[in-house]
Formats: sequence, structure tokens, C-alpha cells
Amino acid sequence: MRYHPINPDLFKLNRARFARKMLSDSIAIFNSNDRMPRNGDNFYPFRQNSDLFYLSGLDQEETVLVLFPDCIKEGFQEIAFIKRSNEYTALFDGHLYSKETASAISGIQKIYWLDEMEHILHELILLAKRIYINTNENDRFLSDVPSRDMRFAKQLMERYPLHKYHRSQPILKKLAMLKSSFEIELLQKAINITGKAFQRVLESVKPGVTEYEIEAAITHEFLRNRANGHAFEPIVAAGENTCVLHYKTNNQICKEGDLLLLDFGAEYANYASDMTRTIPVSGQFTPRQREVYQSVLKVLKNAKAMLVPGITLEEFHKEVGKMMESELLSLKLLDKNDIKNQNPEYPAYKRYFMHGTSHHIGLNVHDLSNRYDPLLAGMVLTCEPGIYIPKEKIGIRIENNILVTDQEPIDLTHHIPVEAEEIEELMNAGVLS
Repeated sequence: MRYHPINPDLFKLNRARFARKMLSDSIAIFNSNDRMPRNGDNFYPFRQNSDLFYLSGLDQEETVLVLFPDCIKEGFQEIAFIKRSNEYTALFDGHLYSKETASAISGIQKIYWLDEMEHILHELILLAKRIYINTNENDRFLSDVPSRDMRFAKQLMERYPLHKYHRSQPILKKLAMLKSSFEIELLQKAINITGKAFQRVLESVKPGVTEYEIEAAITHEFLRNRANGHAFEPIVAAGENTCVLHYKTNNQICKEGDLLLLDFGAEYANYASDMTRTIPVSGQFTPRQREVYQSVLKVLKNAKAMLVPGITLEEFHKEVGKMMESELLSLKLLDKNDIKNQNPEYPAYKRYFMHGTSHHIGLNVHDLSNRYDPLLAGMVLTCEPGIYIPKEKIGIRIENNILVTDQEPIDLTHHIPVEAEEIEELMNAGVLS
């Protein structure tokens, strides 16, 4: 892996926290992701299952983690199974984890080869009364492709029909929302790399450059700073493309007078950052662009101050909606009649600001969470207001990553330029000098 070694205390802590939430006489089993076929005999680059990584730090395919806190058999409270390497696989793919390496990374003392798993796991399951299985329970995601965890769960249920089965995800969601100091450090590294990439963009954007050239500059900076790559498919949108929320084509020319909306984030050690900036291609905002930009920035500053313990995301979104309504009135995009006659289920401000303002971030860019739980100290969320005016070819979104604390929120992206004047100065630094 490109990233520096991670302190195994992170994964020991995560396993201990998970084990405390398990029912008695329970065993929990976690599988790595599949290698996903691309075409022919090629695979997509491997990305580890976030839940298995969260609990073990093992970043290799064909890995299984087993947690059995109450196991009567000494030393089998936590074990991992990894793929056995041989001269043939080493020749083509390089060396896989040794047992010693896997143990050092994860802090797990007992490591076995995957081809030893069937008999060992069979005995452990028979010693347990309950089995925790892990599936993807993101409430905004449905896939026709069954995961390795899902296929494994079906095999277990057929082989051990009299055991009681439980879901790991409700526990993981509660745990993942609260970031340890180890995780905040990794998130900060991902954010810092994203900031370096944005600095490179500010130095290279000018009329005539293409969106994909900007994407290439971002990718270059990510890789040279040990990032895995992009935490999600980047949005590099110029001109009218700034009003397409999930624009991904990134193939148009950035023209004089255009805005350029950049929504991207580095992934470091599997931890995601997620930042959005909107800049003028010519190095100078027009008066109207600046007016709209300042409104979005004002909402960002006021909104991020509300990310404090006790508030729910639903309450937060409603308050941000009120802020946005006020700004849209001042921009003359809405009038009092629009507000008076609005549908409460779809407020008038949503014509120009139609997405949510915040989501949890961590090992996933939209991290495991329960959106109905009040915020607590230790949570990390995005804050991303925007205004989109297709008729004017103006789409402006600004997004920072915020750590909730028992005092005031900490903006982990505070060092990345966001003020209009600073952006203009940095874009024109070469010309001025």
C-alpha cells in the first residue's frame, strides 16, 4: 500500500468497541471485498471492504475476520484468515501478507491461512449460539450484485439453520459515526492532500484548459502524496456544467468568464476527504458571480457553526434551508410571493438548492451513520451549501469537512483557500509577480 503504516491500536480499539456491543455467546464474521471483474481477464483495482478494514486494518483480498469474545477455546477470541502465498502468485502479483505481517498490521495474534478456515470456523460456530453477519445496509444504495458477505451469509444459514442470526451493521453504524483520534489524524492527512491538489489547480487553471486536464493535475498530486487515489469520481465542471449536481464527464473546455466547480477528495489509507470549491476560470469573479459566491460562503460559515452536539441532521437541514431562503431573496431569485405560496413539502429555496447540506464522512465518502441520531462530539461531517442558476450558467457549491466537538466545531479544511479574494490572488499570483 502507498500509505504509511497505521498504528494497530486503532484496530484493536475498534474490535474492542464492537465486541462490547455483541450479545453473549456470539461469533461475528467479516469478509473482504471481491476482486471485481472489469473485462477480459482484467479486474478493477481492489478496494477493501470498509468494515473489515475498520476492524483489522488488513488491506488484502480473500481475507476473513472472526470475532468470538466469549469463546471458551483459549486464544480464539479473535482470529483472521488470509490468502496463502506461493512462488507462482509471488512471481505474478508480488508477495502477499505473511502471518507475521498480518499480525503486526492488525494486532491479531492468531492468523491462519484461508485454506485452513473451513474446519476451524466450523468448530467455533458450533461453540456459539449466535452469528453476526455483515451486509451493506446503506439506506440509499441497492445493488443487484451480491457481495461476498451476502453470499457467505446464505451459506451459513443453510449449513447452520438452528443458530440465531444478527446484523453487524447497526453496531458498526453507531461506532463508525464516532471517530477516534487515530481516525481524525488519517482524515486530516486525506484532507491535507486534497488541499495540495487544490493549490495545484489554482496555479494551472486558465481559459482554454480542459476539465480532464484539471482532473489529471488533481490525480497527479494525490498519487505523489501517497493517496490511494480519488475517494469518489471527481466532478470538474465548467460553465453550464456547474449546475449538474453529479457531473462526471469532465471533457469540456474551460472558457473565459466561466466558473469551474470542483468536487473532489483524496482517499488516504482508505479514509475519504470530500471538498468542493468554485473558482473563476479567468482568475476574477464577475460582479454577479461574486454576489452569489458570497451568499453561499455566508451560508457555509453560519451552517458549520451549527454542527454541535444535540442537533439532528433533519433539524440542521431545516435551519440551513431558512438561511438559504434569506440569501435567495437578497439575490432576487425568490420573492415574498414565492415564499407565501410555497409547498411546505418542497420549499421554494429548493429550486436553487436541491441537495442536502451534510453527511458523515470516514472510511466511506458517505459514511456509515444513522441520520436520525443527534450529533455527538467526535463525528465528522461535510457542510456543503450551494446555489445553482442554470439560466445564468452559475453553479456554486462550497464544501468543508467539520469535526464536532464539545466546544465549537473544528473545520478540518480551514487551511484550504475559500475566500473569493484569496482565490483570485492565488490564481493571479504568477501574473502579478
